[in-house]
Amino acid sequence: MPVEILMPALSPTMEEGTLAKWLVKEGDSVASGDIIAEIETDKATMEFEAVDEGVIGKILIDEGAQGVKVNTPIAVLLEEGESEDDIGSAPMGGDAGEEKAEAKSDDAPKGEDKQAESGKDAGEAGSAKASPAPQSADGERIFASPLARRIAAEKGLDLSAIKGSGPKGRIVKADVENAKPGAAPARKDAPEAKADAPAAAAAAPKPASAEQVLKMYEGRDYEEVQLDGMRRTIAARLGEAKQTIPHFYLRRSAKLDELMTFRATLNKQLEARGVKLSVNDFIIKACALALQEVPDANAIWAGDRIVKLKPSDVAVAVAIEGGLFTPVLKDAQQKTLSALSAEMKDLAGRAKSKKLAPHEYQGGSFAISNLGMFGIENFDAVINPPHGAILAVGAGIQTPVVEGGEVVIRNVMSMTLSVDHRVIDGALGAQLLEAIVNHLENPMGMLA
Repeated sequence: MPVEILMPALSPTMEEGTLAKWLVKEGDSVASGDIIAEIETDKATMEFEAVDEGVIGKILIDEGAQGVKVNTPIAVLLEEGESEDDIGSAPMGGDAGEEKAEAKSDDAPKGEDKQAESGKDAGEAGSAKASPAPQSADGERIFASPLARRIAAEKGLDLSAIKGSGPKGRIVKADVENAKPGAAPARKDAPEAKADAPAAAAAAPKPASAEQVLKMYEGRDYEEVQLDGMRRTIAARLGEAKQTIPHFYLRRSAKLDELMTFRATLNKQLEARGVKLSVNDFIIKACALALQEVPDANAIWAGDRIVKLKPSDVAVAVAIEGGLFTPVLKDAQQKTLSALSAEMKDLAGRAKSKKLAPHEYQGGSFAISNLGMFGIENFDAVINPPHGAILAVGAGIQTPVVEGGEVVIRNVMSMTLSVDHRVIDGALGAQLLEAIVNHLENPMGMLA
């Protein structure tokens, strides 16, 4: 039977992408592992490999198509002995089936229900093989769409605790998006609390629609900027962060005079090797060591629990045209300053050309956002979930400081630690920030 090639989820946050380029055409033979297309995700352009061998029978989505939903069929692969006449027998897969299922009412024809429920789930590699259906505690099969299962896994939700609103009780995207972690399964004999719905809606007013906002500016000259995948993802994730993460902020200043002198000495010694350390390299190292010294702060929020990491995996915000990346320097506590500097330059360079692989910008427990090079003296950064904290770094400024009863001029850098209160309490965050300051003010210790 012909196999549908589905739009793959090339990152955990990817919901749609752009089919940038086909590297095969109809009639071409492909083997497992062959690169067949280039796909633009919200963060990068990535190559897509075939997972089965056969002949490309039909291309369903033209190259250049934007906003292609994950699990949408993009091509049909014919196996040995099959022809174009067999394409009509290929099963419906992925979100295309889900969208039809969600659009139908409960009295939809049984054939359409069965077709939706038999939609094949695609993994991140775009495989046409269905993953095992989830089951409840008593072994009863739970019917859920592929997208609903993926979102539930990301949010740490138990599908058996969610009541489906789709055909025949099937769990669909809207059900898992509205569910809360740890929610108890709905009792079949429990009356529906319809009367509470208006009150709940009134408690959470919806933001103004695009049409409502634009109406305020009728008669004014303006230009609409369409959001690309990256900007949409940034808007969604940071909107989620500010709405769901209980931020609090801790502020400290660090005197950089010893660091600047030490950095100049090291750079002279490393000049022959073509290495030039930046202040940011020292900040990365200081944060990595501080996370080891305050291990309870080296943690993330995972839906309904805290996960403590053992290595210091530090993410660093890199501004690019139209958005930003946060590449992660893994095991940063073990690396030398020169190794961190070289790795950061490589990651930043590839980030600006959108050539990072997902594993290079996902993960980590802690992030750094440095706007000091732009002259920003201090600011508050938004936590990038699931991280427990992010350090906002300002510019080093010559400032009068009292030392030993005398006023002296020191190079002072302000920092703000944005903290997720679910993960890190005030005293713990203060310990972490103190450890960071101690390393910055005593830089030689970072070489030990």
